[in-house]
This record gives sequence, C-alpha cells and structure tokens, in this order.
Amino acid sequence: MPTAIPARPADTAPDAERVQVALLRAAPVARRLHIAMALSATVIGAARRALARAQPHASARELELRFVELHYGTALAADLRAALERRDATPQSVA
Repeated sequence: MPTAIPARPADTAPDAERVQVALLRAAPVARRLHIAMALSATVIGAARRALARAQPHASARELELRFVELHYGTALAADLRAALERRDATPQSVA
C-alpha cells in the first residue's frame, strides 16, 4: 500500500510553509503553471537519468521505451515499440 504524503515536508517549518502557500495562492495562474511545468520537467529528467544509470549499456531507444513502460504502462510501450519498428522498416522517400 502506498504511503501517505505528509501534510508538510519534515524539513519545512510551519511558518515557512504558510508563507510558501500564501505566495503560491497569490501568484498569477501563468506563474503557477510555470512552476508546475518546471517541477514536472525536473522529475522527468531525474527519472530518465536514474534509468540511464541503472542500465548504462541500453540504447537511447531502449531507455525511452523503458521510461514509457514504467510511467504509462506496458501496453502503451508495446504499441510504441511496434510503431517505431514499422516506421524503421518503411523506406523513407526523399523529396
């Protein structure tokens, strides 16, 4: 069973958390969206680096497919793998 997310990080004082929440609430939507997207990018980057460290000999494609499998499911990763293999097998026309 997953553990519950604590109401407040253990390393954050209650007063600091109140200030942080007040600043976030007062921020314009665009700023809050920017913060959320930046945090997401940071987490995604950390997950990709962890996969690369865990599988140092894997190709970039193998790492990408493993990322998709872990975060979006085995079925989607299998579909993506099949689509990439079909794309690679199809001769590309030069215009």
